[in-house]
Amino acid sequence: MVRLLRAVAVPATLVVLVTLAGVVLGRVYAGSLLTMLVAGAAVGSVLVSVVTRRLPSWLVAPVSVLAMLGWTAVCLRVAATDAQLPGGFVEVAGDAAGNAIPRLLTAMIPVQATPDTVLLPVVAAWLAGLAGAEVALRAGRVLLGYLPPVLLHAGAVYVVGPNAEPAIGATVAVVVTAALGLAVSSRPPDGDPVDGLSPVVRSGLRARLAVASAAGTAVVVALAALLGPAVAALVETRPVDPRRYVQPPQVETLDENPLIRISGWALNPEQELFQVATDLPGGTGPTDPAEGAATDSVGVRIQLAVLSDYDGVTWRVGATYRNAGRILPTTEPAPYATVETVRQEITVSDLSGRLLPAVPTPREVSGARVAYDLGTGTLIRPNGLTPGLRYTVTSARERPDNNLLATANTPAGDAVARVLHVPDGAPEQLRRLATQLAEENGAPYARAAAIEQWLAEHYRLVADAPSGHAYPNLAFFLFGPRNGGGQRGTSEQFAASFAVLGRLAGLPTRVVVGFAAPGSGPVRAADAYAWPEVLFDGLGWVSFDPLPRPDEEPRPVEEDFRPQPEDPPPSEQPEPTLEPTASPPAQAAPGGPADDSGVPTPVLVGGTGGGLLLVVVALLVTLAGLRRAQTRARLRRGDPGHRIAGAWRELTDTLRLAGRPVAADLSATEVATVARATLTEAIRRDATTSGAPDPGATAAVDDLARLINQVGFAPGAASSEQAGTAAEAATTYSRALRATLPRWRRLLWSVHPGPLRWPR
Repeated sequence: MVRLLRAVAVPATLVVLVTLAGVVLGRVYAGSLLTMLVAGAAVGSVLVSVVTRRLPSWLVAPVSVLAMLGWTAVCLRVAATDAQLPGGFVEVAGDAAGNAIPRLLTAMIPVQATPDTVLLPVVAAWLAGLAGAEVALRAGRVLLGYLPPVLLHAGAVYVVGPNAEPAIGATVAVVVTAALGLAVSSRPPDGDPVDGLSPVVRSGLRARLAVASAAGTAVVVALAALLGPAVAALVETRPVDPRRYVQPPQVETLDENPLIRISGWALNPEQELFQVATDLPGGTGPTDPAEGAATDSVGVRIQLAVLSDYDGVTWRVGATYRNAGRILPTTEPAPYATVETVRQEITVSDLSGRLLPAVPTPREVSGARVAYDLGTGTLIRPNGLTPGLRYTVTSARERPDNNLLATANTPAGDAVARVLHVPDGAPEQLRRLATQLAEENGAPYARAAAIEQWLAEHYRLVADAPSGHAYPNLAFFLFGPRNGGGQRGTSEQFAASFAVLGRLAGLPTRVVVGFAAPGSGPVRAADAYAWPEVLFDGLGWVSFDPLPRPDEEPRPVEEDFRPQPEDPPPSEQPEPTLEPTASPPAQAAPGGPADDSGVPTPVLVGGTGGGLLLVVVALLVTLAGLRRAQTRARLRRGDPGHRIAGAWRELTDTLRLAGRPVAADLSATEVATVARATLTEAIRRDATTSGAPDPGATAAVDDLARLINQVGFAPGAASSEQAGTAAEAATTYSRALRATLPRWRRLLWSVHPGPLRWPR
């Protein structure tokens, strides 16, 4: 029994060491298929070496290689069946052999066990087992025989890199397994080999062995003391990712900016691009109305590409595609969105390029080898589209809760800087239009809806408009003369204009190119169009439809767009008419003495100064009266909605009088935050106050922000009591902020002409 245990110790150790390398690599794979295939390669390679141990050494390698080819073929077949890849075995095996290394290093994590991603690990595991078994069993160098499996383990750790947790457990298991294998295999089978030696020789040999053991132990302890801290520190550092040295699949120039293809498709409306058969929840038919009027009479909206990067000339995809298997990585849906499963079978006809159309967000693809960008949820076929290509895609379509859009905020910060970036060189007219549209719409959704409505009401959708969405193209589309080709375009100009105006108004936007497809049937070039999307907190990306309605005649832009000059003109004030203060002196008669009778100079100067003083006083009284009348009209006249809006204008005027004007693109909540901060800073500067803001004043600002949001998102729902609350809130805040100002500024507060002339 002991002899048998010692005989199987080394082969078993080699199998375990090679299998542990598969365990390390399998941490970035989906499922356990790869680990099982590597374990099979470990068992097969070591077993072949054990069985052929009595054969000549030159015969072992060919026999083992033949066995490896057989096991590799089995692995490729199993992986292809599991991934549901199309094509015959020869085609699949040839593709895997030619692309094993780049696809393994560019595959999306978790990696699916497909033929091209399992070929290299299986072959490497077999070769490591073969080399280790030959050195350890045939040559008797057990420790040296452990080197190939250990190198395979190190290679697996390097390939995984920072894409999984440190493989501490597996590495410790390698060390323990190797130590046990050495301990068991190193024991002599029959007694102590020095028993037959003379006592003198035996004593000398044992002394030398003791010295050598002590020296070896000292060397090991010294190396552990010197290298231990450095090795331990590596556990906490982020390893190098080898994937960065391999270029992932790229799209062609045509696919990097598919927005320019819209005009070409519009001129060939009957061209069949692909066939689609859709399995929708509850059957086919019209989909979510939030997808826009362009899809009211169609089955589903199919996404081709998502363009997030804009440089002032071109919208680009800017995606990083990773090779993916049949099952795609999942992402958490938006918290306030419902998810529907949509399954489609698509057959390509004349659609060219590499981009694969699919309903967002795809979760499973069969019938085609794909690469996937997790950030945008778009697919490509690295080998390009070919007529007759058929694939099936299952998607998780998110539908946001429309009831929450009115009060939803948009994210900010570095995470969304890419979709908020406005490149330099934006025409001044675009900036003014964005400011005008956002001026009366504080909430993000209201701003987006205002841009959508403006584009739909003022521009014409045509098929023969030239392609282009650079700044000059958009400026001509938005402001060019109607009789000169301006104010008309394809969905390219509508979507690009919305996205740029949205970013200028502070909204995170992007452009999507896709198709308004039927539930089942052909998808033609006429079905291709572009639409914009806006990112909202908790709701995800929400699509908008700025295209005009077919039965509506667009209004000229000149009727509604009135760009304001940089410096607004001063308010018109009646110039006082001064009455003459003295009669002109009478002319002396010819030859007679001059008439010295007239108004004395002191009286003339005094009268003029007094008149001017009366004019100034009258002007100040007039301004104070106009300001008071303006406040009364805002807070007491009109329906409750108008009165709440008037109270909001009082608040913004108060901030402007205090030297803290708010930007037009801020939401009501953001303005309230600025108002509270302004009051706190003013109280802190004012030595006559207690140093803390009045809770009533800060609460009044929050109440007013809530009421103005209610008026904006639910017109007609405000009551008279709420209007009174808004008026009291505006008055309370204005009084509190005014009290922190110096006395001379408080005196001028009521007669400042600004609120009378500031544009609304």
